[in-house]
Amino acid sequence: MKRPHLVHFLSIKTDENLHIKCSMTLKENLIAQGKNPGFALEIAQGIAKGITKEIPKPRFPIQAFRMLVGEDFKMKIIGLDDQRNEIYKKVFESDNRGQFNFKIPLNEHRNKISVLQIYEVGISPGLEIHLGTFIPLIITDPKKIVICDFDKTLVDTKYSTTKELYRSLTKPLDYFPTVTRSVSVIKNYIKEGFHPFILSASPHFYEDAMRDWLYQNQIYSAGIFLKDYRQVFNFFDGDLTPKDLKIQGLYKLNHLLDILMMTGIPHDLVLMGDNFESDPIIYLSLSKLISESIDPWKLWKELSGMEVFQMNKKQSSQLLNKFYQLSNDIKKWKAHDPEAKCNLKIWIRKKVQEDKISVPDFFDQELPLIELYEGMINSKEVLEQREE
Repeated sequence: MKRPHLVHFLSIKTDENLHIKCSMTLKENLIAQGKNPGFALEIAQGIAKGITKEIPKPRFPIQAFRMLVGEDFKMKIIGLDDQRNEIYKKVFESDNRGQFNFKIPLNEHRNKISVLQIYEVGISPGLEIHLGTFIPLIITDPKKIVICDFDKTLVDTKYSTTKELYRSLTKPLDYFPTVTRSVSVIKNYIKEGFHPFILSASPHFYEDAMRDWLYQNQIYSAGIFLKDYRQVFNFFDGDLTPKDLKIQGLYKLNHLLDILMMTGIPHDLVLMGDNFESDPIIYLSLSKLISESIDPWKLWKELSGMEVFQMNKKQSSQLLNKFYQLSNDIKKWKAHDPEAKCNLKIWIRKKVQEDKISVPDFFDQELPLIELYEGMINSKEVLEQREE
């Protein structure tokens, strides 16, 4: 029996808006079948109660491959205050892939929303299917955000050959070596009050496996952004195309912009990635926009000619539109507080033993923002992790 299921639900509450981003899909009801749907929630509840439990077996990505199928859904949102009084109710429609991305403007009344109840009301007319109750992530000033890549930054995954791709789909993520230095860095920032976001080019059906890995490594509240492969196979859409399966520049930059437009401009922003693909160029592009060192149109024009940002006409116009949206957000932020400044730090894991990053001359001015670091992975650690 299948029922609607939320995928990487994310709700962020700022002073002005309540942002909601998620996907919905039809999925087997494991609870009704008497099966364990996973251990992330179970561990979280146990920790809250001070209970130590045996950790169930982690899931691996291919278990969720059926989530490649898209559907149309209707999502009913009920907002409750601290006393569980209903103060907001509205139904939203998804796109043809089951995706939702919208914001609810807050006023004196809606600002009291502290809990969200989510229902699917479109699959079976007259039937409201409860999908969960969620507490929005509240981000207040001074905002502190850390955005971290996953593959090669937190986990040393490999996808170069067919054998490696098969292994990545059929093994839990803890099979692969953990990049211990990266985990230490992001956890230290979380202790300092930074809100974590995980940005990965992995398919959207990796969410359960990725969440399990994050919980195992004591990273509990991270928002996850994954690549929706259904967009790639929808040739009439154009948001993602087959070339975006390999080229990550446009996809990652788009999601970086999405995160900042959802959270608002942070006072402190940390970006973590690796030097295996295009992370340095992506992060330095964002730094130019945030620092207002270049006009959004000129930045867009420069990136349009780079190999890591191969864009069709629709993708190009969407990126330019987001550049101007974020630029306007920065202007409003500084108009409210003329002394406001976004302090940006970029951590890049070394590919080998390089002591500097090679990027186009266009980014030379921003290079001091980058700190190169060793992943601290060695053969002994790899062996110990796989034996466990």
